[in-house]
Amino acid sequence: MTTIKEIQVTFDCAEPDRVARFWSEVLGYVARPPEGFATWEEFDRTRPDGHEVSWSACSDPSGAGPRLYFQRVPEGKVVKNRVHLDVRVGTGLVGEERLATLETECARLVALGAVRVELLPADGINESIIVMQDVEGNEFCLD
Repeated sequence: MTTIKEIQVTFDCAEPDRVARFWSEVLGYVARPPEGFATWEEFDRTRPDGHEVSWSACSDPSGAGPRLYFQRVPEGKVVKNRVHLDVRVGTGLVGEERLATLETECARLVALGAVRVELLPADGINESIIVMQDVEGNEFCLD
């Protein structure tokens, strides 16, 4: 019998707290402090001088979605992501109604610091999607 495993999606990044705040706004997630601490400020007070926090995380307040974990790495992003998130804002919608919903969400995310890359229009088989990048250039799609 197969058991269901809980997953976490991990992002390598330069500024973990900034990227965590962005994705919290995108998905309606909340940034939770490390286990055993009421706030990030409380956790920071336990760190030795000169040792800044090198990670952050956010999670779905309902517990349904996976936790997102952001870890600082020294190298910058060089190539296209091999894995990306699809933010499903147009589920069940088709045609102009779907496109209008995607465009509205795209505008909201651009205001948060995302970059619009391109619109992939409906092709008779697949509905339209908008390819975007988060605040550190990680690709994702509005689907």
